[in-house]
Amino acid sequence: MTAHARRTARIGLFAVGGAVALALTATGCGAGDSSYGGSDKSTPGPQQEQRQEQPKEQPQQPDAGAAGLTTAQDPKLGTVVTDTKGFTLYRFDKDTAKPSASHCEGDCAAAWPPVTAADQVSLKGVDKSLVATVTRADGSKQLTLGGWPLYRFAKDAKPGDTKGQGVGGTWFAAGPQGKKAQAPAKAPAGDSGSTGGTSGGTGGYGY
Repeated sequence: MTAHARRTARIGLFAVGGAVALALTATGCGAGDSSYGGSDKSTPGPQQEQRQEQPKEQPQQPDAGAAGLTTAQDPKLGTVVTDTKGFTLYRFDKDTAKPSASHCEGDCAAAWPPVTAADQVSLKGVDKSLVATVTRADGSKQLTLGGWPLYRFAKDAKPGDTKGQGVGGTWFAAGPQGKKAQAPAKAPAGDSGSTGGTSGGTGGYGY
């Protein structure tokens, strides 16, 4: 083979090798596009689209209770004050009535939500002259009865519950005058009069 023939053969081999390399490169690029940009991975299916379109359910906010005061009969406590939904209202011995002041803040107020005031407050079985408001540390207005700030108890799950009665020796269901609700003392058998004493036995009304 002459020198000219050998050079021609080398050039032919280089050309074939370059064509093979270009073909392999093109194949590799095509594989990469399928892996990262394939429509089966980037485009959500019908079920995924349906799930994305559904609005997220908002957490239910705690019910602050209706603005109003009414009364109810409790078999152990007699007449108690409730909100208009029937939840028992309480007073706190560490508060003061003269002047009205609330000393339940922070964690205390989370466990014993204050009864907030509204422009219009409905009353039933409660003397309007005994109802007023007090300004709390955060600037909100809280209803008072007989000077005592009123609260609900977070652990009362349903109307009529009185789970807050006597908690810590300082929390008591409120009566219609703002005093501690207590059932009337029963007269002894054969005695038409009352001999004094109350069912509470916790040191009077806290005044």
